[in-house]
Amino acid sequence: MSAGTFLPRAGPGSAAETFPRLLPAIWGLLVFNTLGSQGGQLLITLPRTVVQVATMGSIVAAFGLALVINPRVRIRPSAFLFLLTLLLASSIAGSVRLEAGWGSLFRCFRLTLFVATLWLISPWMGHAVRFIRMHLRALIVVLVPVGIGLFISPGNALPASNQGRLSGTLWPMTAPQVGAYSAIVAGLVVLLWMTQETDGRTVALVAGPAFGMLVLSHTRTAMLGVVVALAVAGLSVFLTSLRARKAFTVAAGIAALAAIPLGPLVQAWMLRGQDQEALSNLTGRTKVWDALLTEPRGWFEQVFGTGLSNKSFNGLPIDSGWLAVYHEQGWLGVVLVALFVLTLVIVALSRPPSPSRAYAIFLITYCLVASYTEVGIGDASPYLLHLFVAAGLLSAPRGIPQRTVTGWP
Repeated sequence: MSAGTFLPRAGPGSAAETFPRLLPAIWGLLVFNTLGSQGGQLLITLPRTVVQVATMGSIVAAFGLALVINPRVRIRPSAFLFLLTLLLASSIAGSVRLEAGWGSLFRCFRLTLFVATLWLISPWMGHAVRFIRMHLRALIVVLVPVGIGLFISPGNALPASNQGRLSGTLWPMTAPQVGAYSAIVAGLVVLLWMTQETDGRTVALVAGPAFGMLVLSHTRTAMLGVVVALAVAGLSVFLTSLRARKAFTVAAGIAALAAIPLGPLVQAWMLRGQDQEALSNLTGRTKVWDALLTEPRGWFEQVFGTGLSNKSFNGLPIDSGWLAVYHEQGWLGVVLVALFVLTLVIVALSRPPSPSRAYAIFLITYCLVASYTEVGIGDASPYLLHLFVAAGLLSAPRGIPQRTVTGWP
């Protein structure tokens, strides 16, 4: 097995030949659409309008290509996508009053194309291992420019104005975005190794740099998310994977031995130069949350929210996925998001142990942890893409072999 053989491939009998060649491009465009349009000290200044046109154009292109591969608009029944569609409808209902401005309708249009594209590619959700391979490739492609920017211009990639946190310099990416993408890549590759789908060299060549980017981004939510998600996903295959049991034993031993000598370094990394008060109120987040929750709202705003916005309240970022959903999509939105997440959790728990189930549990757990201090769980975002992949992994036919690997890239 070569250093690049870490991504599984659908085995014989899975009708892999019907997997459209354009689907990876569609998925890449969906991921690109979620990158955002600000953050980082760019080596070449890009007007924000140009970035927004590029990202918005990517979702239009993804939808167009999805129609090309699925001209008859065949869809696969999916509770996740059905509930996501209901969330879209409630988002439109809350946005038509324009309380958040005309931008709310623009965001609804984007979410409509996003959900429609997911429906159009839903017939191939059963190709579970192909989706995880495609998802990892897209995320690695996103991180490559970050690594290149760090190599050619460390000063811009680690700006002192942002506490030296790694951000994008070739394309605008904030430190939390870098941390989130790095955490998913590092965690999934380690999990692939736990389930004996790859070797140690691949972990070193792919997960190693991704984890390094995560550390340099100083993103506490992403670090906590990947640790918890790996622990939960690893426990799901603990009894069926000897490698997983060895990994847990070794990790526990290393943690015990390194706790005292590395404790001060870990604490300094967690504090990021802040005092204990800033850490306790989550860098001021709780003040915004309290103000948002005490804001008087009419019955319509309580049910449907104020409409899709830039995830801010009184000019300050909300920085909570669930509170952002409550603010923009109301209690109806919160219930719908909770329902599709709960559906995935129930299905994952009902499935027998398998690599695909472990990958899905990792993605679901990470999204749940990250949603506490990161927005996006109710709008077009990487988190919805992670959950879509998880839904595909859990809907894969149980008879398909799961242990076949293919080369990279």
